[in-house]
Amino acid sequence: MQWKKKKQHTQSHTMKYINVSLHVGRFHMTIHKWTYQSVFFPCFVLFSVGESIAMALYDYEAIHEGDLGFKKGDKLKILEESGEWWRAMLISTGKEGYIPTHDMSGTRRAVETWFFKGVSRKDAERQLLAPGNKVGSFMIRDSETTKGSYSLSVRDSDAQSGDTVKHYKIRTLDNGGFYISPRITFSTLQELVSHYKKQGDGLCQSLTNPCLSPKPEKPWEKDAWEIPRSSLKLEKRLGAGQFGEVWMATYNKHTKVAVKTMKPGSMSVEAFMMEANLMKTLQHDKLVRLNAVVTKEEPIYIITEFMEKGSLLDFIKSDEGNRVQLPKLIDFSAQIAEGMAYIEQRNYIHRDLRAANILVNKALVCKIADFGLARIIEDNEYTAREGAKFPIKWTAPEAINYGSFTIKSDVWSFGILLTEIISYGRTPYPGMTNPEVIRSLEKGYRMQRLDSCPTELYEIMLECWKNKPEDRPTFDYLQSVLEDFYTATESQYQQQP
Repeated sequence: MQWKKKKQHTQSHTMKYINVSLHVGRFHMTIHKWTYQSVFFPCFVLFSVGESIAMALYDYEAIHEGDLGFKKGDKLKILEESGEWWRAMLISTGKEGYIPTHDMSGTRRAVETWFFKGVSRKDAERQLLAPGNKVGSFMIRDSETTKGSYSLSVRDSDAQSGDTVKHYKIRTLDNGGFYISPRITFSTLQELVSHYKKQGDGLCQSLTNPCLSPKPEKPWEKDAWEIPRSSLKLEKRLGAGQFGEVWMATYNKHTKVAVKTMKPGSMSVEAFMMEANLMKTLQHDKLVRLNAVVTKEEPIYIITEFMEKGSLLDFIKSDEGNRVQLPKLIDFSAQIAEGMAYIEQRNYIHRDLRAANILVNKALVCKIADFGLARIIEDNEYTAREGAKFPIKWTAPEAINYGSFTIKSDVWSFGILLTEIISYGRTPYPGMTNPEVIRSLEKGYRMQRLDSCPTELYEIMLECWKNKPEDRPTFDYLQSVLEDFYTATESQYQQQP
């Protein structure tokens, strides 16, 4: 079977001719044409207008040397663009320093609390269905399918389906206006929002409050990669694994992090640094972020972002996790597939994909951890298939038998991970020893479907467990199927009212 790659949508790089007013200090200027520059940060978009001006979306207190503090609404002139920290000047004082780009906006539209730049349809649903939002909560976001257009996403509820999210296309007029229904048009998005707040006028609900937006995580301190061991205070042991412990810690007295302490001798420092330098280039919302390392002497420390709910395995076994319903379990699966699709796109391999290596934050976002570490472990108990620590039950047959680890062996492991999720943390192949699993797989055995597992999900598992690696689907395909698990038979967008 050939697996088709889903269509990739690109962002628009130009915008139509429009008039916009900017107020900078005591100056006022009208811009007749914008040049669009794409920037891949969740709350930052910059329009180049001779001089680049940004507006703060949040307060920021300077905590690192060279930082520039600011207040929400402050205007800053961008002096140098580099990574997640840009050098800027606070226009009101003339003071210069580095600013975290997550907290900036360069557009009037992005300052509106209801405008969510770069949010996909699926992430819009996740955010609108999150705790704190109610029926009528909404956002306007960039359209995934039509360049330069927008979509309105609204939280709805009915007795049959419960809480859902409906999506409406916002179409543009040649003169720059907007409409959902051609019966009524608006010159600005602000006017459109104001109208549908007063009355639903054909929408599923009248608009109420903008979707709650969690403040984005601040980027890691600029240029802090190899850090002193003394800068970390280990506060609470979160768990112990085969090769070390995981601690909640504080970096430089102000930033909460997770620290993985590696047992001395578990890996070569040189091999680790080579892998870590590659790992830190892998940055995606569904991957646990590698912030820094301590390698000058053992034990090696790996410093990552802190994930409040711990591992997915522990979470789904907990009382809170046990209350999670099937649609959210499917969403967990889709999030993991999204992260693995990024790893796939970057021609990387995880090698140890299982629920214990997925972490969950307080917003129930799943992120992939420990990618790449399995390759550099120097422990025969882990690297040899007879070893007690080798994760046989998650490993593809070709990787068990021939040591052939590829992205397709990760796909096999993902199928096993799906059984962990749907069973709330049951160990795969219950009642079977590792040698029994190996012998059974050689005879073509596959785990049976649980009563709680939808037939369609089990069919996805079986596709992941095809004997020939090339017959298994891509993570790109798995992401699209799982994201649309409940909407495959529905129209993505509501008909215009």
